[in-house]
Amino acid sequence: MSDVEERVIKVTTKVLGIKWHSEIRSGSNFSLDLGADSLDVTELVMSLEDEFDIEISDIEADNIHTVKEACNYIEEKLNA
Repeated sequence: MSDVEERVIKVTTKVLGIKWHSEIRSGSNFSLDLGADSLDVTELVMSLEDEFDIEISDIEADNIHTVKEACNYIEEKLNA
């Protein structure tokens, strides 16, 4: 597991109130698998922006549905 993935999972557990990190997989869908509603997703995006010191536009955020997609996007932003 990469550092980015560990941090994304940490933020996700905190924002969504998930007790165990082991409940989250790289393929976990924030809404379908983890029960996030639109407000949760907005809060998650803001928390990820703070954690990684990046900006995620609304259009880009609409295309991020899973932990893996979030990790890939963040890694691209950090390496740009």
